[in-house]
Amino acid sequence: MDEFRVIQERPDPYTVRLGMFEGPLDLLLHLIKKNEINITDIPIALITEQYLDYLKLMKELNLDVAGEYLLMASTLLHIKSRMLLPASPELEEEGGEDPRAELVRRLLEYQKYKEAGGELEQRPLLNRDVFVRSISAESSEREEEEKVDVTLFDLVEAFRKVLERVNPEIFHDVTLDQITVEERIQDILSLLDRERRSVAFHRLFPEMSTRRFIVVTFLAVLELVKMKMIRVFQMAPFETIRISPP
Repeated sequence: MDEFRVIQERPDPYTVRLGMFEGPLDLLLHLIKKNEINITDIPIALITEQYLDYLKLMKELNLDVAGEYLLMASTLLHIKSRMLLPASPELEEEGGEDPRAELVRRLLEYQKYKEAGGELEQRPLLNRDVFVRSISAESSEREEEEKVDVTLFDLVEAFRKVLERVNPEIFHDVTLDQITVEERIQDILSLLDRERRSVAFHRLFPEMSTRRFIVVTFLAVLELVKMKMIRVFQMAPFETIRISPP
């Protein structure tokens, strides 16, 4: 029997354009932190490969990737090619600059300002920009649970791990999965309403979920974050990602 597959395509691809992208330097810092790398001695081949993998994943999700991400990809590939070439005798005698030096300088400067901004956010705002109001015990308990905000790149990494669990698609299957982002948004909100507490991110993806279902669910999460209808956090760095009402 000839191989066949019946798949009903969406008439209009769902594209998400978000203002929550921190930028290519943030992505590089995320990869450096994830790989526990010394920022002054970046293994450029490894970081370039992982950076390009992230861009491919963003493209698969129809995320609107700004030109600055593509520019950084070109910069990384240029640095990688320079490091593969043998140094000329003149540069060796002069102690030529490491091709990574300018990128390291940018990353260190960006990291410094980012950390300074984080410290400013932690300064007390009570009775200056924020005023106390009475809250229920349930709300107080939920606020104590929320510890560490999750970045977009943490979410993309969690999404990648979920995709790795998907079994390869088998021919002769008839696929008529018509789940939409809007429907998954309602499903997620209903789940949070039933649970009345935070929910682990991986619970949004039941066993045997199709790749399409996983992608649509992830887009629904991003849209809910964009609309400030959910909050994504961890109890501590590198722990399970959870979602809850804002």
